[in-house]
Amino acid sequence: MPIFGSPDYFIKHTHTHTHTHTQCRRLHTKYFAEKQPLPFFISRILFLIISLFIRPRNHGHEFIKTIQKMLKRLLLLPLFALLTVPLAAQDREALQTDSVYEFRFVPRKDMFFIPYRDNLAELERLSALVARYKGAITGGQTPIFVDAYCNSMPGKAENKAVAQIRANRVKSELILHQGLTEECFVTHSHADKGDWVTVRVTVPHPTEVPAATRAGNEEAGETAVEDKAAEIAMKDKAPAMEKAAATEKVTAAEETGVVEKSGHTLALRANLLRWATLTPDLGIEWRVSRHVGILANGSWTSWSWSGKDRRYSLWKVSPEVRYYIGKENRGYLGVMYHIGEFNCKLGATGRQGDYQGGGITGGYLLELNRALSLDFHAGIGYTRAEYDKYKMTDGVRVREGSDSKDYLGINQLGVTLVWKLNQ
Repeated sequence: MPIFGSPDYFIKHTHTHTHTHTQCRRLHTKYFAEKQPLPFFISRILFLIISLFIRPRNHGHEFIKTIQKMLKRLLLLPLFALLTVPLAAQDREALQTDSVYEFRFVPRKDMFFIPYRDNLAELERLSALVARYKGAITGGQTPIFVDAYCNSMPGKAENKAVAQIRANRVKSELILHQGLTEECFVTHSHADKGDWVTVRVTVPHPTEVPAATRAGNEEAGETAVEDKAAEIAMKDKAPAMEKAAATEKVTAAEETGVVEKSGHTLALRANLLRWATLTPDLGIEWRVSRHVGILANGSWTSWSWSGKDRRYSLWKVSPEVRYYIGKENRGYLGVMYHIGEFNCKLGATGRQGDYQGGGITGGYLLELNRALSLDFHAGIGYTRAEYDKYKMTDGVRVREGSDSKDYLGINQLGVTLVWKLNQ
């Protein structure tokens, strides 16, 4: 006898059709069980449970078809949920990358070079976001967090000062082109990690924005969860940023062709060509600014041999003013003046007198490291010398007349080692 609540029970006791019709229904039930065993098995279990409480009014076969449709729809729900997971992941990734912006700087340089590295693309993304949420930013609901870093300067105080200037450079772009004010920013300077500036914008939840501001931001769709996502993104980026900073210091100067030249430096100088002729030479240079330098060089020597029958002695003082040219400040032009005395007797007749002159100088600085460089320089101009001629007789100088000489041409030549005292 069929069990109450089973499909066979409904087929047998709910119809009054012919025996042939009943057999067709049973064949259909058998076919359904063979072709779709899992839905069929679940449907029979559901029938047994439901039959304990509810007696169906519909025919058993129609009730089975209804339950089957419901099961199919339930099976589609997990598949739909799986399809939405990648979209949600993409939204979270967008929240992390769209709110943190990174701007790179050349080591030891505070200038904001927009074409450098990815600065242009980052600035465009940041400007678009600021324009989108300008109402919330200027209204004080959405501050802009600016963190500037520098570790390429010699001391902590200098690093922090350069970092502060870098932060101001980045903020100036938004103030000038987006109409923001200083009150829109929260700024921090750091003397560590590397040479970059990060900008973080916390996009407000739509319910937290006043109605006057929300009108311009309705299409955004971002929530306050982005603030937490931005902090996580910063922590994830930090190791990679620190690693990149180590290599950036080596390559940045070659990529941009820019080398830092700070003003108000003091340097000692020594002309190696004069030292090679046993003529000690020392000088000093004061860089009044990045382009102007004031120099003073001096030389002195005194040698005699062959019972003082041969002599070579002189002294010289030469002040000079230079103007350094080019974005690297390596080449220069200048004017110089020199004055001195000499006593030279390398043959039968000696000459003793004084000279003075001046001219135009030019040269090139080749940097060896942060403290040392080589100065290749030359000068062309006019020099006049007036001197007495003499001969030695029994160890006594005998004057034989006087003479003078005017010279126009190269009157200065040197390869000078430069040591910066406060680089």
